[in-house]
Amino acid sequence: MRVVRIESQGGPDVLKLVELPTPKPGSGQALVAIEAIGLNFIDTYQRTGFYQIKLPAVLGQEAAGRAVEIGPDVRDVKEGDRVGFANVMGAYGDHVIIAADRLVPLPDAVTSKIAAAVLLQGMTAQYLITDTFPLKSGDTCLIHAAAGGVGLLLIQAAKLKGATVIGTVSTAEKAQLARNAGADHVINYVEEDFEEAVKRLTGGRGLQVVYDSVGKTTFTKSLNVLAPRGMLVTFGQSSGGIPPFDPLLLGKGGSLFLTRPVLGHYIASRDALVARAKETLGWVANGLLKVRVDSEFPLAAVADAHRRLESRQSAGKILLIP
Repeated sequence: MRVVRIESQGGPDVLKLVELPTPKPGSGQALVAIEAIGLNFIDTYQRTGFYQIKLPAVLGQEAAGRAVEIGPDVRDVKEGDRVGFANVMGAYGDHVIIAADRLVPLPDAVTSKIAAAVLLQGMTAQYLITDTFPLKSGDTCLIHAAAGGVGLLLIQAAKLKGATVIGTVSTAEKAQLARNAGADHVINYVEEDFEEAVKRLTGGRGLQVVYDSVGKTTFTKSLNVLAPRGMLVTFGQSSGGIPPFDPLLLGKGGSLFLTRPVLGHYIASRDALVARAKETLGWVANGLLKVRVDSEFPLAAVADAHRRLESRQSAGKILLIP
């Protein structure tokens, strides 16, 4: 089988396509033939060393395909099933061995490409709006990087809950994508200070929640636009990690809440994983959640795919196709 492996951490050129023997699934495992792989920012963090991992490593945490061989003691999957997974390492390849209880079934109405484009980021949007800060009608939220992979899904999920959505973007093209996804207001932060714009849009009242995947460059102003007892949900750091800060800022801002959720904690049990995947894929199958694919790359061009992702010019999901 072919996999993309790194033996050291660094730039995109450390990503190497190699041939390895195709393994046999052991107890509780399944061999999955991969049909599409989703790229995520965590892949770049692991590649660069921002997140430390054991080397050598096969990157990638999201894919979809078909179970082609089942090991002993597997109850959740059978040979031939269309399946997907997220938040499990080793997706960059044409085959992967995976614990069968981490696989979720794919509805007939959802293709492998769309499943690979939505599982990780879609379940992220799902838990953010249903559990981390349960949105409801009457709430107003701010979504940073609104035209990104999570952003476009998060806008749609927030609208399903009846919330008013404000999004931030960096270009006119991305602003239109955010509006098309359902954002009520879109702020181009290159042209306008988002803190001033949000305060104007809310009449100075502030927001119930900010969903922030950007991190360093948006942190302070995101706190500043919250209403008293509002919550800043920081779930990524595409601009860099948040620097140390004095927790007294939260009190001065109005007894604010700050949380740093991680998908793995929200899908730790199989029941939670299947339930979140079922709702997310159900939204897609029923046309309530539209998935935008930015671009597709073959495995051999994985370095170019990473460059595209890190450029922050993509709008939607980047896929690798084995």
